[in-house]
Amino acid sequence: MRVVIVPVTPFQQNCSLAICESTGRAALVDPGGDLDLVLAQVEKQRATVEKILLTHGHIDHCGGTAELRRRLGVPVEGPHAEDRFWIDQLPSQGRMFGFPPLESFTPDRWLAGGDTVRFGAVELAVRHCPGHTPGHVVFFHPGERLAFVGDVLFQGSIGRTDFPRGDLDTLVRSITTQLWPLGDEVTFIPGHGPVSTFGAERRTNPFVGDEALGRL
Repeated sequence: MRVVIVPVTPFQQNCSLAICESTGRAALVDPGGDLDLVLAQVEKQRATVEKILLTHGHIDHCGGTAELRRRLGVPVEGPHAEDRFWIDQLPSQGRMFGFPPLESFTPDRWLAGGDTVRFGAVELAVRHCPGHTPGHVVFFHPGERLAFVGDVLFQGSIGRTDFPRGDLDTLVRSITTQLWPLGDEVTFIPGHGPVSTFGAERRTNPFVGDEALGRL
């Protein structure tokens, strides 16, 4: 699997173009906006998008989904159904943040922990990681040791929990029980900012590192 990161929207959200190298089939993870920029990268990579994957329902991660689904004619999978209320608010959120007019939508498939998603010959495991939002999911490729974590975890930080139905204790529990057991060597692509590894964050993250949580 090959991944190209395309920062989109004024929030510089990491939209990921994940490509199955054996088939050229691809998935777009969190297409928040700037769709012409995203599709230009798809064309440059000579990929064929067959699916849209969403980690959660915030505007910068899924704002472009309805239009992209219409333009490409592909299904949308994710997030967990607990984020439906965020997706329903996309039109009003778009007006609030000065986005172009946005549409709400219903995913073709809501996801739950333990599910899998596929494109080409690639299979990703789904982990439900609430706390930033109640329906946040993470996508993990065991073979590549790579995770798409949305806004659960960042290099040196964690997702905000001051939004409706966010909860700090829940987020910390998601990170320590759903992400850390995958292994220190796992590289993760966050929703914003640079990539890192779970091991690096366990050593240095001031919010969920081992020392910060009193395990050393």
